[in-house]
Amino acid sequence: MTRTEKADAAPAKREPEEHKVRYHSMAALYRKEMSDHITSKRFIIILILVMVTTIASLYGMISGISDALESSSDYIFLKMYTTGGNSIPSYVSFIALIGPFIGLMLGFDAINSERNNGTLNRLVSQPIYRDSVIIGKFLAGASLVAIMVISTGVLIGTAGFLKIGILPSGEELVRVVVYLLYTIVYICFWLAMSMLFSVVCRHSATSALASIALWIFCAIFMSLLASIIANAAYPVDNQYNAMFNSLKNYNCELYLNRCSPYYLYSEAVSTILNPSVRAVNAVTMSQMVGAISSYLSLGQSLLLVWPHLTGLLALTLAVFTVSYVKFMRQEIRGN
Repeated sequence: MTRTEKADAAPAKREPEEHKVRYHSMAALYRKEMSDHITSKRFIIILILVMVTTIASLYGMISGISDALESSSDYIFLKMYTTGGNSIPSYVSFIALIGPFIGLMLGFDAINSERNNGTLNRLVSQPIYRDSVIIGKFLAGASLVAIMVISTGVLIGTAGFLKIGILPSGEELVRVVVYLLYTIVYICFWLAMSMLFSVVCRHSATSALASIALWIFCAIFMSLLASIIANAAYPVDNQYNAMFNSLKNYNCELYLNRCSPYYLYSEAVSTILNPSVRAVNAVTMSQMVGAISSYLSLGQSLLLVWPHLTGLLALTLAVFTVSYVKFMRQEIRGN
């Protein structure tokens, strides 16, 4: 073999070795982060919160499922996730509100706590790739989120089956799986957002407050702001304006609300778990002429909400990409 051929073969040999080193370093960081999460007091708090939420949802479902079955006996298995009782919200309502809190708790100090403790310098001084640090932290948090969501979802379904004794159909099972997938992506968005604040903010308290403030804004104040903007752009304060601006006002408010991941998630899961929902946009009287009142099939429901999943995935990837780039450009050894 000539000297030129040896020079060409050397990069080809180094490339698989680099991939192997990258894989082993990321796997080691993933195991480290999983161990840190599971052995921390914060995880105990999250676990207690999830258990209390699940037990409350179970109690509400068991106490309210009889009334729900009297009103309609279709898609009984799905009613276990959407039924509450005795002033207790359903499992879906609990997860929509508490899920972001779990993601925020897992990531609000992922980077800045290690920087302040001086462990980040020792971490990056090891023979590992720098991007493996933030990727490993995100994957560990996402794994815990997936385990919690799937476990609680299976528990609700099992308890409901023992309560009513009716096996779910294949379509109902697929709808529940899709719902759990949406929930995992939704909580992972808040995990990525909290990690972004952890990279940008130097102190953990600042990143925690910023994350919680954004969560409260999206869950409560975004709908109020959307209503104010829509009423200002297309007023409906009198009969004349209402005749011309009602549809524009509704669409404006709807599109502004969909900028919030909370609204995207709520609209998507309500469509997936309730086959009677036939549209997610405004429907005119001319469009309703000749329509048959019936349930939508699984495929039709997915056609309605696949943009919501795409939007949640895009938001999650965009937020994580920003935190990734910011982390890779930060000076660590000087901190």
